[in-house]
Amino acid sequence: MKKGFKIALVVLLMMGLVLATGCSSNDGKEKVYYVGTEPTFPPFEFQNEETGEITGFDIDLIKAIAEDQGLKVEIQSLGFDALVPALQSGNIDIAASGMSITEERLLEVDFTDAYIDAGLVIAVSSDNEVIKGEEDLEGKVVAVQIGTTGAAKAQEFLDAGIIKEIKTFNTVDIVMLELINGGVDAVINDKPVTEAYMAKQEGKIKIVGDVLESDSYGFAIKKGNTELLEKLNAGLKNVIESGKFAEIQNKYFSGSEE
Repeated sequence: MKKGFKIALVVLLMMGLVLATGCSSNDGKEKVYYVGTEPTFPPFEFQNEETGEITGFDIDLIKAIAEDQGLKVEIQSLGFDALVPALQSGNIDIAASGMSITEERLLEVDFTDAYIDAGLVIAVSSDNEVIKGEEDLEGKVVAVQIGTTGAAKAQEFLDAGIIKEIKTFNTVDIVMLELINGGVDAVINDKPVTEAYMAKQEGKIKIVGDVLESDSYGFAIKKGNTELLEKLNAGLKNVIESGKFAEIQNKYFSGSEE
């Protein structure tokens, strides 16, 4: 009995040591918040051609907010249509990807306060003199990026019998390339991003007509995560008030981005 008691005591002590070590390790680890983004949406998120690093307005902004709030973030590349499911499953904590705040998305995720105003526009090739606005889209083929508000607007036009066909692509790069190559008549996309492509493509693309509808971007998080939401909103407020927001904005919207 005495020998058995000693063995049992040693086992218990070893288990206690393992448990204690495990607790110490967990307590000492800094939580990492994973930020999902679809990096083909300049100037908001894109890959630096030289370094391959994901950068852009959204990326700099979420990093500034994280620094203000003492949060550690790690950027992950995902398809745009995979961002909301990734939030819901817990694979990422934040979606920072030029995501418009819509009633439909608010049913699935929570959004921070809006940080920039955007709007949907129609883009055509520079030599297109037929399409001058929404009223000229009848019978036309339109390209959009999957899962975007532009895709939703195009679907409205298709359902109303206005446009002939929608071509859907995974990235804005491919959408714009399809337009330039003459595969579609027009593109419906966010105004700031379309303007960035206009500059990048040296006059091959132009915006026609009025803004189809206004919207605003926010950072998305898993529904019900009020603690993270409050931190992000507080950080956004501080970044705006400190002047850091304006600094980031000037970097990416004045032609100085790398």
